[in-house]
Amino acid sequence: MEGGTVYLVGAGPGDPELVTLKAVRCLQRADVVLYDRLVSPLLLTYAPPEAVCEYVGKEHGEDSYARQSAIIDRMIVEARSGKTVVRLKGGDPFVFGRGGEELLALVQAGIRVEVVPGVSAAIAAPASVGIPITFRGVARAFGVFTGHTESGEEVADWQLAARMPTAVFLMSVQRLRCIARSLVQNGRHPETPVAVVQNGTLPEQQVYWGTLRDLMEGEHSFEPPATLVVGEVVRIGQYVAPLSHLVTATSRTLTAEVSVSARGGSG
Repeated sequence: MEGGTVYLVGAGPGDPELVTLKAVRCLQRADVVLYDRLVSPLLLTYAPPEAVCEYVGKEHGEDSYARQSAIIDRMIVEARSGKTVVRLKGGDPFVFGRGGEELLALVQAGIRVEVVPGVSAAIAAPASVGIPITFRGVARAFGVFTGHTESGEEVADWQLAARMPTAVFLMSVQRLRCIARSLVQNGRHPETPVAVVQNGTLPEQQVYWGTLRDLMEGEHSFEPPATLVVGEVVRIGQYVAPLSHLVTATSRTLTAEVSVSARGGSG
């Protein structure tokens, strides 16, 4: 092993208060912080004033492979020079965050690595609008799927996703209609309730309540980041939504009508 240490740190789902104490301690002793697009800027204030904080998020249309290789090379160079590097990634570094690829590359280069788990939006976004992704007698299992791939292959095993009591899709905004159609084609009832949580855990959080049929047939436009939740547990969130003053002060319901209507773009 050589030089310094790289910490692969989960920054949580967006709300800076949902970061772990261990993540904060890593930031406080960092020499270099390499952070992604969905990381709250407030977390960077934990780093020492002399620390180098650099944005390395991938932009739409950018060569992702080349960008990822450059990030890994940068971490190796900085660690070999004896520095403490924090690779700050949104959510959890191992949930669709390519943290596993970084871990393998760093270990193969002889770099000391420590993984600091984070709160994934797959759990936090549903919870923030009162949706428990498991519930006794309703959903005893859940699956987390990506709604986006870079190479164009299918984003999920649709038969598996359709059978899951609760299916959660991250990075799904551009493919909501396709996801809903694929689930129905593989056996999910079109009236299965869904929720799209936009900017989950943040003050600007919004939620759409509907069904798979609504997503297939309605006009919809959401801003990233957004999390799609499919399953009967969504009804619990719908039930508590009118009592949001008792549950959360950050969520605003967009619509509960048949047509899908929301602001935004894609993601």
